[in-house]
Amino acid sequence: MTWSPAVESLVRELSRLPGVGRRSAARLAHHILRVPREDALRLAQSIQEARQRVHPCPRCGNYAETDLCHVCSDPRRDAGLVTVLEKPSDISAFESTGRFRGLYHVLGALLSPLDGVGPDEMNLASLEARLARGEVRELVLATPASTEGDATALYIQKLAAPHGVPVTRLARGLPVGGELEYSDSLTVLRAFEGRTPA
Repeated sequence: MTWSPAVESLVRELSRLPGVGRRSAARLAHHILRVPREDALRLAQSIQEARQRVHPCPRCGNYAETDLCHVCSDPRRDAGLVTVLEKPSDISAFESTGRFRGLYHVLGALLSPLDGVGPDEMNLASLEARLARGEVRELVLATPASTEGDATALYIQKLAAPHGVPVTRLARGLPVGGELEYSDSLTVLRAFEGRTPA
């Protein structure tokens, strides 16, 4: 142990955050201990309040503090266009474009039998309820380009089929400004397969 037990505990807990290794956790811990006490306590209070007040939106699974999340409760959104995502943080990619005016559905996980994640561990019941009510006219699948993402997309396509809801998938391909020589073969293949008339 390099530091006092309290500091070591703080470093250990911070290193459990995604993308934060032990060295980054140690830097964060030292920063928290260097700033004025009020700043550190404000951070702790923000974490505590978020954990107490934020819950999954019962309609879509996004983060919410009221009955519905801010997207689902916006009457200007197109309720017939629903994009299916893995996690709430994926919503920011769509919202940052300022162009998507539909709604979302957050699965909370992807199908991964090896990790013990099946349909029952995903937010699928409320999606099926939305489909059954006939409020969805197009389902856009925005699951990651991975084995789990593809398996999840296929499962949702089968789920939507009896409701007659068209299912589309985000295009995949080369990033804008990306060099072809640095792209992996799967990205190039998907870009080729998803080609459109010029």
